[in-house]
Amino acid sequence: MKVLHLVKTTAGAAWALRQLRELVALGVEAHVALPSFTGRASDYERLGIRVHVLDTDLKLRQPWRIPGQALALRRLVQALAPDLVHSHFVGTTLLMRLALRGLPVPRLFQVPGPLHLEHAFFRRMELLTADRHDYWMASCEWTRNAYLAAGIVPARVFLSYYGTDPVLPDKVSGQSLRARLHCGDSTILIGMVAYMYAPRAWLGQQRGLKGHEDLIDALTLVRRRHPDLLGVFIGGAWNGADAYEAAIRAYARERLGERAVFLGTRRDVFALYPQLDMAVHPSHSENVGGAAESLLLGVPTIATDVGGFPDLVRPGQTGLLVRPQAPEQLAEAICHYIEHPELARRQARQGRQLATHLFDVLRTAREVHEAYRRIIEVSAALTYPAASPEGGV
Repeated sequence: MKVLHLVKTTAGAAWALRQLRELVALGVEAHVALPSFTGRASDYERLGIRVHVLDTDLKLRQPWRIPGQALALRRLVQALAPDLVHSHFVGTTLLMRLALRGLPVPRLFQVPGPLHLEHAFFRRMELLTADRHDYWMASCEWTRNAYLAAGIVPARVFLSYYGTDPVLPDKVSGQSLRARLHCGDSTILIGMVAYMYAPRAWLGQQRGLKGHEDLIDALTLVRRRHPDLLGVFIGGAWNGADAYEAAIRAYARERLGERAVFLGTRRDVFALYPQLDMAVHPSHSENVGGAAESLLLGVPTIATDVGGFPDLVRPGQTGLLVRPQAPEQLAEAICHYIEHPELARRQARQGRQLATHLFDVLRTAREVHEAYRRIIEVSAALTYPAASPEGGV
């Protein structure tokens, strides 16, 4: 079984690398198209995955590049003759469909998050580019249901989470978080781990995607009942959003004064998480995101009722869910955990058990491998018309 993966970055997407590692162990001949031989590219090669340097992320802002991108991908697929092409991003999926139009190669889009499906224009664009060779693998129930509601038949929509390796808290090196923040054991540490994504006006966003402003507003309300708290914000600006980060810091100073600290981008997140009393994920749109990290580490977790969060954060069992962009409700949830610490810890333990099962990379890789088998089997039974060598791209 030969599969070509399309990954748009060599800096992130560690989840794709982990998945490919386990697929190779299951006997898949794996190839990956990456934009350059930098970053994680050498990690793919060390795992026995053949790297092809090719930028497969559709350049909507540089449309003159698209025909060349599409032709290069088409030629790569014709040369490799993979049994299946597996795309991990919206941009790589759109280019894949354009490039392979008319070629009898099954195509799988593993959807990393629901954001494009939440906006009618982008949802319509993605669906209109698909044809009978296309399949989807949702990475949360919300996404799967969105495709089914759009009329995609269930046999073409799979569900599998991006898996991870077993997670253990990193050892704390040097001072503890409380010592560094000069606070005692009685201070309640409420953490948020997320990059800062500036609002996109063209999507109608007035606040950042991850909900930093909502948590700041919620903590302002919580302090009326529990003044001895500290909001700990971990994660810096994403993709040049430095002005937005500065605005968030200023907003926190205005609302919380010294009761909010910003640690910036950190490499020791798995050491910091267990030192928090709770983790809050107030995103406006999300797959499963940081909730998987905090619950895998057994940290009491509160999240918004969006995207894939409900797959893992189950009210009354593994955590608390609140409406997005509802600081008052978020404040009540935080107070509930502060006032019922044993309940918070018990639900976090149950959440860790569920997360360990859902995100076991060995299990999820087997699901992906089985999806490959089924797709290839169905595709082999179809009769295809001849395709032109260049497909008119």
